[in-house]
Amino acid sequence: MNSLVYRVLPSISKLLTKSNRAFASTKNVKHNDKETLVIGHRNPDTDAITAAIVYADFLCRTNVKAKAYRLGDLNNETKFILKQASIKEPDMLPDDIPDGTNVALVDHNESQQSMKNLHKMRITHVIDHHKLGDLTTSEPIFLRFEPVGCTATILTKLYREHNLEIDQKMAFLLTSALLSDTLHLRSPTTTKEDQKALEYIAPLAKIDDVKSYANQMFEAKSDLKEFSTKQILLLDYKIYTFNNEKWGVGTGETCNMNAMLERKDDLLKEMQEEKKRSKLKGILFSIVDIIKEKNITLIPSEYEEKVVEQAFKVDIKQHHLADLGSRISRKKQIIPLLEAYFHGKS
Repeated sequence: MNSLVYRVLPSISKLLTKSNRAFASTKNVKHNDKETLVIGHRNPDTDAITAAIVYADFLCRTNVKAKAYRLGDLNNETKFILKQASIKEPDMLPDDIPDGTNVALVDHNESQQSMKNLHKMRITHVIDHHKLGDLTTSEPIFLRFEPVGCTATILTKLYREHNLEIDQKMAFLLTSALLSDTLHLRSPTTTKEDQKALEYIAPLAKIDDVKSYANQMFEAKSDLKEFSTKQILLLDYKIYTFNNEKWGVGTGETCNMNAMLERKDDLLKEMQEEKKRSKLKGILFSIVDIIKEKNITLIPSEYEEKVVEQAFKVDIKQHHLADLGSRISRKKQIIPLLEAYFHGKS
């Protein structure tokens, strides 16, 4: 077994069959207190959705009754992937989840990014590749954290460590998530573990041309014609707290940066509205060119402009736009610099 396997710990920063059974859909969603609800983060990306489906499958196959749910609408990339795999999207998590319900978190561990009333649930598992957040538990739980580019890499390891066969559909989802989260292994978050996982899982997915398939995924993600400005802003959006300041940081990955920049004024207006709605101190939205690996970040006010200039050491020459160069990873290249900036002010 790997040195990084399930660990049972008493706390972690108030959080921390087969596939059809794992995410079967019903008109009236019902669950009991013995079922573990598996969820990714709010405003879910491909990794959050596929990780919930795949981990629910893994839990069912290790004798834990589980079902995947989602905490938001799917982006076009994820819709494309599920359609290709002939898999129905998970149900939206209902609002009336009873206190004490078993919950497993995947692809996140911060309460601001998770379900409402998470502190009233019984967190049983956390599988993630992000930094530790604010979660704690009242009893030992199953944890698996690794500094890799995608939750799918960790899930692939879990199947192999438990000598479980990965069927074609689960392999297809894992491969898709790896391609998405690592931008086909080009993201700075990519590790050798991600590369090894993709080499192992891609043949099981039976994808004839992985490069061509990845490009189809990215094209689907870039198709935002039917999305409102608010939907675009919140498609890949997370809340963070820096020195008690609440910030929203969104990302729009695209193969056509110019098309998204044409909506700049509407996006800036929506950012100001979101700032008021969610009582944010600051908000940023990075437009990331997947092909050219370039980041242009929208800045709605002078306050955010000052923070960005100092945190990223850039001169903002065009009002409301910051060229952040090749900083295309929010997890590795955006949030750490913002945290360092605010830490230096404390």
